[in-house]
Amino acid sequence: MHKTRWSVTEELHDPVISRPDELRGGTGAKFHVALTATDAPYSKWQCRIMYYWYKKMKDMPGSDMGGFTRVLHSGNPDNLMEEIPTVVVDPLPEGIDRGYIVLNRPWAFVQWLEKATIEEDYILMAEPDHVFVNPLPNLAHGDHPAAFPFFYIKPTDHEKIIRKYYPEDKGPVSNVDPIGNSPVIIKKSMLEKIAPTWMNVSLRMKDDPETDKAFGWVLEMYGYAVASALHGVRHILRKDFMLQPPWDLEIGEKFIIHYTYGCDYNMKGELTYGKIGEWRFDKRSHLRGPPPRNLPLPPPGVPESVVRLVKAVNEATANIPNWDADVNSS
Repeated sequence: MHKTRWSVTEELHDPVISRPDELRGGTGAKFHVALTATDAPYSKWQCRIMYYWYKKMKDMPGSDMGGFTRVLHSGNPDNLMEEIPTVVVDPLPEGIDRGYIVLNRPWAFVQWLEKATIEEDYILMAEPDHVFVNPLPNLAHGDHPAAFPFFYIKPTDHEKIIRKYYPEDKGPVSNVDPIGNSPVIIKKSMLEKIAPTWMNVSLRMKDDPETDKAFGWVLEMYGYAVASALHGVRHILRKDFMLQPPWDLEIGEKFIIHYTYGCDYNMKGELTYGKIGEWRFDKRSHLRGPPPRNLPLPPPGVPESVVRLVKAVNEATANIPNWDADVNSS
C-alpha cells in the first residue's frame, strides 16, 4: 500500500494542483470549521484535542478560521455541549448504515445545513483526528473549493463502477476528483447543493455489492467525489492541506496533521509498520477512553511529523480541564 502511495505522490509535482491553472491564492474570506462526531469516548477525546488546536490557531496571523461546530450525529446531547460548540442531529435510521458509521456524515451535514445559522460563506469539513499545526487560510478560490488529494482514491481505476453513478453524458471519469469530503473548504451555498446528492450516492453505493466490495472503508469518500462531480464542481487539489504520519515525515508549511495511521517504531527510531512497535502512538489504542496525559515522546530518529503529533496531543491534554474525567457519561 505504501509503495503505491509514493509512486502517486511523486506524480503530484507541486503543492497546488489546480483547475484552472491560474488559481493559486485563497479568498481571504472566513470559513466555518465543522466536524462530524459521535458521543463515543473515542470520538470525544479526539474532538477535544481538535478543538484545542482550533482555538490556538484561529486568531494567529494567516488564519481565516471563523466559527466552529461539532455536528453530533448521535441524536442526543452529550457532556461536551458546554465545552465545544455543538449542534445535535439525528443518526440514520437503524440498519441503514449497515455498520458503516461514516454513512452518517453526509446525512449529518444535510441536517446541519438546514437547521443552523452559519455566518461564514465558506465551510471547512474537518474530522476529529485532525490537528492544526499551522494557521489555515481559506484555500478555496471563489466557486472552486480546495481539497486534499488522497493517493488511494483513484476514480479512473474504477471506471466501470464510477459509471454506475456518473453517466457518460456527464463527461470523462477524470472529472471525478481523487478526494474525500475532508479536508475540503467549500462555499456554503455549493455544499448545500452537493450534500443531499453525496448522501444519496453514498447510500446507493453501499446498497450495491460490487461497489461496496471495491470501495470498502473509503466508499463515502468516493460518494463525495462523485456527488461534487455530478454538480460540475472541480476542486483545487492541495497536497499541502494535510500530512499523514508516519508516511509524511515533515510538517513544513502544511496545515493539518491527520493521525489516522498507527505510528510504530523500535528504540532505534526505525518504523515497524504492521508490527506493534517498542514505542507506538495509535489512536485505536484508546477506543474506550482518552489517552493519558504526558505520553512518552518517541525515540531519537523518529520523523518530525510524529514527534510534533505527540507533542501536540500532550500540550492539548495538559491544558484541557478535567482531561482524565470520565467522558464516557453523556
